[in-house]
Amino acid sequence: MPKEVVVIGLLALAGFLAGGVYTTWKTAKFMAIILLVLTVVAVGGAVLWLI
Repeated sequence: MPKEVVVIGLLALAGFLAGGVYTTWKTAKFMAIILLVLTVVAVGGAVLWLI
């Protein structure tokens, strides 16, 4: 599998998780923080995969 496909997948996952952070922030802050951490991990993984 080309590494670009993995990077695009990780960035898509990060976008999905960021949307979850946005929608859950007002009702469930703890869950939003967990989603935020997972978003940062996905973006970090995408950046590291490119390097």
